[in-house]
Amino acid sequence: APVPQVGTNLTDLRLPRKVTVRELGGCMGPIWPSYYSECSALLFVVDASNPSQVSSSCIQLLSVLSAAPLASVPVLVLFNKIDLPCYMSLVEMKSLFRMQDIVSCATQPITMLETSARDGTGLADVLQWLRTTLKDPC
Repeated sequence: APVPQVGTNLTDLRLPRKVTVRELGGCMGPIWPSYYSECSALLFVVDASNPSQVSSSCIQLLSVLSAAPLASVPVLVLFNKIDLPCYMSLVEMKSLFRMQDIVSCATQPITMLETSARDGTGLADVLQWLRTTLKDPC
């Protein structure tokens, strides 16, 4: 079963060209800015099954979106854990995050998807977003 990321992890994907994904857990937030200059696209993962984390996740997202080095970096917000019975729907998460306001004020393009790391739901859409965003042919 997937566990929360508490450190850093590097993964290479072929889309078909090689893309390196750096995963930084939420507790690593203080060091995130040191990686912004290397960032071509940003995936921001939110636990859609944990309503008690919504406010802190929203604050972290706003902080990332306001960082100057990320002003034009495309962002994909992933509402994860939709396989759990207690998950909040995309409509609920958009409302709680006030995503309409965030998207209208952001300088970068923002896309939102629902995913499940456990069963793979939404993974094809994430890979397609990466291919399109990073200008790879399908």
